[in-house]
Amino acid sequence: MGMVWERMMVSTSRGEFEVFAKGIGEPVCVTHLYSEFNETGDCFADTFTEIHRVYLVNLREAGNSVKAQHPYELSMLESVFDLEAIRTGLGVEQWGFAGHSTGGMLGIVYGIYFSSHLRFLVVVGAAAREYMTFSEDCIYNPEHPHFSRMQELIENLKSTEATEQQKQEWKIERTKLSLTSPDNYEHYFSNQVTKKMSAIRMDFFNRELQLFDLTRKLKLITTPTLIMCGRQDVQCPLLYSQEMAELIPGAQLAVFDNSNHYPFLEEKTRFHLVYDSYIDGLA
Repeated sequence: MGMVWERMMVSTSRGEFEVFAKGIGEPVCVTHLYSEFNETGDCFADTFTEIHRVYLVNLREAGNSVKAQHPYELSMLESVFDLEAIRTGLGVEQWGFAGHSTGGMLGIVYGIYFSSHLRFLVVVGAAAREYMTFSEDCIYNPEHPHFSRMQELIENLKSTEATEQQKQEWKIERTKLSLTSPDNYEHYFSNQVTKKMSAIRMDFFNRELQLFDLTRKLKLITTPTLIMCGRQDVQCPLLYSQEMAELIPGAQLAVFDNSNHYPFLEEKTRFHLVYDSYIDGLA
C-alpha cells in the first residue's frame, strides 16, 4: 500500500472538513455516506491514487469534520453542497467523483445537480433508487437467505458494550457476505485500513433510503459516467446498475462476472484496465 494519506483540514463557507489526500494527477473526490476515514485511507480510494490526486472526504459528523446543527444536514443533497464547498475551498475548478455503494448513490445526486463541476463520474456497486424492497437478490431483503445474519451483524456493530476485537470480527463476517469468494478476504483487504462507521450518519441514511428514487432525474446528468458492478452483488444488485446505465445519457456499463460487491478488489486487474481505458478515452 505504501505511503499514508496526508491529512488536511479544509476551511469552507459551510464549516471545516477533514480531508485526506494521496497521489498526483487530475483531482478525484472519493467519499462514502457513513464511513469515517483516517490516514490509513480506504481500499476503494486507493484504486485511483496511481493516476490521480485523490481527495478522500470525511463528510459532516464523520471524523474531525464539522458537526451538523440540524438533522437534515446529514442528507445526500446537503452532503453534495458540502462537497461543492470543499472543492471550492481546495481551489479545484473541476474534479472527478468516484463512489462505491452509498458513495455511488451520492455521486448520482452530485451528477444531477452539479454535472458541470464534474469531469467524470464513476459509480461502483450502487443504485439510483431504494434497492431492497423489490429485489430478493438483495441481502437487505427479508427473502434473502443471509438477511437475518446481516441484520444481526449491523446491530452488533452499533453496540457500545462490544470490544474492538469483537467488532472487528463482526465487520469481517459482514464483508465476507458480500464477496464471491469469502475465503479470499485476507488477500483482498489489507489490515492497514482502519476506517470506522459513523452511526449518526448511517441512521440518517437508513431513513432517507426509504424515499430514495432518482431514476426520473438521471437524464439530467451530463457528466461522462462509468458504471461498474459485480454480477453477483448482493448489496445493490446488478439490475440497478443496468438501470442507471440505460437512463444516464452516454453512460458506460462494465459488469464483473466473478465479483460481488467489491469488483475493485475481487477483479482488481480488470477493474484497473476498464477504468484506465475509460479515463484515456475522455482525454
